[in-house]
Amino acid sequence: MAQPNVLLIMTDQQRWDTLGCCGNRAIETPNLDWLAAMGTRFTVAYTPSPSCIPARSCLLTGMDPWNTGILGMGRGQREMGVNFAHTLPGELAQAGYHTQGVGKMHFYPQRSLNGFHHTVLDESGRAHDPGFESDYKQWFDRNKTGDYGISDHGVDWNSWMARPYHAPEFLHPTNWTVNESIKFLRERDPGKPFFLKTSFARPHSPYDPPQYYFDLYMNRDLPEPAVGDFAGMYDVPQDAVRPDAWRGVRSPEEIRRARAGYYGSITQIDQQIGRLLTFLRKSGLLDNTLIVFTSDHGDMLGDHHLWRKTYAYEGSAHVPLIVRLPQSAGASRPVVEQPVCLQDIMPTILDALGLPVPETVDGASLLPVMRDGGAPWRQFVHGEHSTAYAEEQEMQYLTDGAMKYIWFPRTGVEQLFDLSGDPYELRNLAPHAAHGDDLRRWRARLVHILAARDAGLTDGDNLVCQKGRPYLVSPMYDRRMRGIELFGARRGP
Repeated sequence: MAQPNVLLIMTDQQRWDTLGCCGNRAIETPNLDWLAAMGTRFTVAYTPSPSCIPARSCLLTGMDPWNTGILGMGRGQREMGVNFAHTLPGELAQAGYHTQGVGKMHFYPQRSLNGFHHTVLDESGRAHDPGFESDYKQWFDRNKTGDYGISDHGVDWNSWMARPYHAPEFLHPTNWTVNESIKFLRERDPGKPFFLKTSFARPHSPYDPPQYYFDLYMNRDLPEPAVGDFAGMYDVPQDAVRPDAWRGVRSPEEIRRARAGYYGSITQIDQQIGRLLTFLRKSGLLDNTLIVFTSDHGDMLGDHHLWRKTYAYEGSAHVPLIVRLPQSAGASRPVVEQPVCLQDIMPTILDALGLPVPETVDGASLLPVMRDGGAPWRQFVHGEHSTAYAEEQEMQYLTDGAMKYIWFPRTGVEQLFDLSGDPYELRNLAPHAAHGDDLRRWRARLVHILAARDAGLTDGDNLVCQKGRPYLVSPMYDRRMRGIELFGARRGP
C-alpha cells in the first residue's frame, strides 16, 4: 500500500469539553464524533503553554516551551520565528511528502514556511510584516457582495461579545479554510503522499458564526460558567468594563450570547470538517490517511470570571485530541486516559509513518498507549505561561488528569484541585491541611523540573517567588536565532 497521507486539523481556542463525544449534550459535533468513533480520543490532553504562539511552536517542533524559547505571549517573549532545527512539515517534506498549510499559522515573519512547501493564510487581523495582507482577506475583498470588510461587525478579535456574522456565509473564514484545503487536495502532486494542516481561526473570538449556527444555541440550555471558591480574585469591575476584558463579571445575558456564539462557531467548523472528510472518502483517500484533530488551547468563557486563555485552569489548558490511524495501521484503543500534550503529535505522526523522530523532540509517540493501556508512560504533564494580561497571572502547572497543581511565581500562591471529583476546579484544596502531603508531593515534582533550568525559580529544595524579579525568558530563542549552523536549521523543504 502507498505511504499514508496525513491530515492535521487544528482549531483555535477550543476547550476540551465542547464535543458531543466528550459528553457535552448541548453541542452538536457529529463529524468529530464520527472521527473519534473511528480512532482514539485522549481524555487527558493538555497544551504546554495556553496561548497561540507558544502552543503552536510546541506542536510544530515537538519541543517543550523552554526549548522552543517561547514561554508565552507576555512581556519579554518573542514571536515564533524561524531557524527551528526540525519541524513536522519539514521532516515530512524531507521524506517525500507534499506539504501544505491552510489557515492560521501564526509564523513570524508571516510568510515563513517553517518546512511547508506552501501556505495559504488566514491570520485574522494580524499584519505584522510591512505590506502583509492575508490570502483570506485578499479573497474576501475580491468576492464580497458589498462595501464592507472582514471585521465590520465591530467585535474585537479578543472580545467576549458575540453576534451573528455580518456577511454572507460563504465569505466566513471557516468555510474558506475548508475550500482551500479541498482545492489543495484536488491540485496536489498526485505522485506524492500529502501532509495537509487545516488550521481554523475559530472558535477563537470574535464569536461570530453565521445566523443559523448562532440561533441554534441561543434558545438551548447551555452549561453555566464554573465559579470556584477562589474566583473572587478575578472579580475586578474596572477590568470587566473593557470590551476585550480578560477578567471580571459580565451579565448572564452577555455570557449566554458568548457561549451561543462559541458553540455555534464549533458546530460550523464541524460541518465544514464533514465536507473535508467526505471529499477524502469520495476520492478514495480516507482509509489511507492519518488524521489528527486538536486545538492549541481553550477558552475560559466566563469560568471563574475569566475570559480568553493563558491560564492553567481546565477551560484554558485542557484541549481535545483525536487520532485516527490509517487503515493499514490496524485498530487502536477507543479512549486513552494517560496524560498527553501537544508535543506528542509530531513524534506520533512520524512514528506512525515509520520515519525517524529527531533528537530535538521532547514529546513521545502516542502509538504505544493507543495500542496497549499498560504501556509505560509519563506520570504527568507540565505546562507554563509567562506574564500576559497581568503580572500575577504568570503560572506553572502539573497534572496527571486526576490532580492538578498550579504555582503563580509572581505571587507565590499555590492551588491544588482534585479533577477526578471536581473536574471544573470549584474547590481549591491547597489551603486545607488534610491535603498537605499532596501539595508537598506536587510541589517537589515542579521543583525537580524547574531546577534543571537554573533560572532562579527554585533553590533546589523550594520554589522561589519571582515578585520584583526580571521576567522569565528562555535563552533558547536567542541561541536558535543567532545562526542556522548552530542548530542545523532549514528554512524550507
